[in-house]
Amino acid sequence: MSADWYFIKTGFFGGHKAVGPISELQMLERIGKGQLQPSTMVSSTSKTHGHWVPMREIRPAYKHFKETHPKSQAS
Repeated sequence: MSADWYFIKTGFFGGHKAVGPISELQMLERIGKGQLQPSTMVSSTSKTHGHWVPMREIRPAYKHFKETHPKSQAS
């Protein structure tokens, strides 16, 4: 089960930029490092059909976030 993912990165001055594609493994690594938060907008042609959704709506990704950041209050 592999998909190419994109995410929205907010720049220092508030600009937004789509980053990707990254693999599911790279996405999980970024989540583990805290680079992707539950509110980060993500998209995948195969998983979200090209729609942008908050990462917390992707169950495996959000589960990984909660496991790697147990003290986080993010929802």
